[in-house]
Amino acid sequence: MKTFEYTIKDELGIHARPAGLLAKTAKNYQSEITITKNGKSVVCTKLMALMGLGVKCGDTVTVTVNGADEDAAEAGIKAFLEANL
Repeated sequence: MKTFEYTIKDELGIHARPAGLLAKTAKNYQSEITITKNGKSVVCTKLMALMGLGVKCGDTVTVTVNGADEDAAEAGIKAFLEANL
């Protein structure tokens, strides 16, 4: 299992467009990828759950990757977050 924290820089936070792209990116990996904010965790492949977290600019989220390709998934999700959020 791999875990890292990321602080959201997008001024709108995790809204529809990046949430959709994040869910699509997460589906490329076998590993389960979850995002946790204030003790509430959601699986990244579930678009409405991601948006329901209410992540705003400046919020720090914890990303957990667990599965067969967790090294690749961690690197891919980190790169996605840095480029888009």
